[in-house]
Amino acid sequence: MTANNGMNPKNSSAGRVLRIMDVVSKHGRAISLAEITEQLDIPKGTAHRLCAQLVDMGFLARDIDARSYGIGSALRRLALSTLNHRSIQSLRHQVLIELVKQVEETCNFTTLDGTEVVYLDRVESQWPLRLILDVGSHVPLHCTASGKMMLAHLPPKEFSQIVAHLKLDAKTPSTITSLVDLENECREIRELGYSTDREEFIAGLIAVAVPVYDSHGDVRAVVAMHAPTARMSLEHAKKQLPYLSKAAREMETLL
Repeated sequence: MTANNGMNPKNSSAGRVLRIMDVVSKHGRAISLAEITEQLDIPKGTAHRLCAQLVDMGFLARDIDARSYGIGSALRRLALSTLNHRSIQSLRHQVLIELVKQVEETCNFTTLDGTEVVYLDRVESQWPLRLILDVGSHVPLHCTASGKMMLAHLPPKEFSQIVAHLKLDAKTPSTITSLVDLENECREIRELGYSTDREEFIAGLIAVAVPVYDSHGDVRAVVAMHAPTARMSLEHAKKQLPYLSKAAREMETLL
């Protein structure tokens, strides 16, 4: 039997640290010290001291406004490691392996990481001509099929906050560089249920992507396939969507 000293674990230093990281990560944006103290009901001085320690350790990062905090690189690595927990990761990887066998092109499992897409898993095709990106690599939101899929399903407020910090720079002549055009594209993605990359990120490379929903019905990740135009047209890539959708449904059980 463990003695009860009457202390609430949530109010211990460890408990407060974990609660701070939890509230910052849930917001999807930088959060001020005042918001942290209000939401967690902890003294301002304590919150400031703990946040400063978390910044020093890399779990939090100061925003442009020095009084606000966002997710730090150490917390991102921790989240990525958690998502890629060995047993679950191996099952996801097997889903991608089977998908690549069906579509015969490289397939990816990605999610949102701040204002970029991060590759959680990836299986390469066996063709000699292919784009190689390691797991953990980041790519832009506005010009990739995965990125536009994630953007399209953000709540309006989060969408506005994220695109306000995006540089809609042209990677190719086909890249969307207008916010209005990007908003229209996201609206169409929601209607169609899939997204495309029409040589917007890399000239000569096309992609299609489908959403992976969590138990709450929110888009948590994306399954995507890309191929060089020398080998596959966008129209032919769209014919592979049923295979991608089946893989996405399998991924939903592995979140």
